[in-house]
Amino acid sequence: MSDPLSGFGLGMRRPHYAHYVTGEAPVDFVEVISENFMIPGGRPIDTLSRARAHYPVALHGVSLSVGSADGPRGDYLDRHDYLNRHDYLDRHDYLDRLKALVDRIEPAAVSDHLCWTGIGAFNSHDLLPVPLTDEALDVVCRAIDRAQTHLKRRMLFENPSSYIAFPGTMPEWHFLSEMVRRTGCGLLLDVNNVFVSATNHGLDPLAWLDGLPLHAVGQIHLAGHSQGEHGLIDTHDAAVDPAVWALYAETIRRTGPVATMIERDGNIPELGELIDELALARTAEIMPV
Repeated sequence: MSDPLSGFGLGMRRPHYAHYVTGEAPVDFVEVISENFMIPGGRPIDTLSRARAHYPVALHGVSLSVGSADGPRGDYLDRHDYLNRHDYLDRHDYLDRLKALVDRIEPAAVSDHLCWTGIGAFNSHDLLPVPLTDEALDVVCRAIDRAQTHLKRRMLFENPSSYIAFPGTMPEWHFLSEMVRRTGCGLLLDVNNVFVSATNHGLDPLAWLDGLPLHAVGQIHLAGHSQGEHGLIDTHDAAVDPAVWALYAETIRRTGPVATMIERDGNIPELGELIDELALARTAEIMPV
């Protein structure tokens, strides 16, 4: 297994592949969408293998679906639809193929989301919200236990962006704390999602941060968001907002150094622009809150 993830990285997206396969991109690690590379051969896995020769890799999944009542599952078509593949994988096959990718790439981190993406043979190709109830917590923890046992490694799970509130549910930070305590998994803390969710629900992002299991944070995501009709939307198509940078600065003041990366999935600029933005993360400790 690789050393733990550290430093500052970017999501490896198609327009910048040439910079990563040659090792020219000045980043400490790269992150890729797991489902895009869960195949035994061909150009995608060759591209990832060549990049892996230069950088530690974080595998970030979008289809494990730990919130599904029928257990972890998935298919090839991820939310970004890079490969446009539609062949369905049953939930056993999904974990087998993910493990094959893990064994081949030896990633520094493997992560997915606290969400569900479908049920049975149907996949919504979206990160759907989990009701934050005791019953749902049991479902999620069973799925995480199964996935970690199958992969023989600890995984990280990302806090989602939230747009609706279910009545009679526990706070998200309590759910995440219990999830970490019961399964031993780590947290992939998306700081933008904390800001989006807190803003959408009329809560203080710093108070949201207070309740999170920060000791379990193994990686941090930063991204841009957009203003929707009824609230903020986690769109990953813009630069990181100044308020999110301030929240990140406070986060790492509490956690100490944590591997940090910027996600950009729409309106993708030249690599140099993302590198300049990533440089802000290296100096975030001096940002005002």
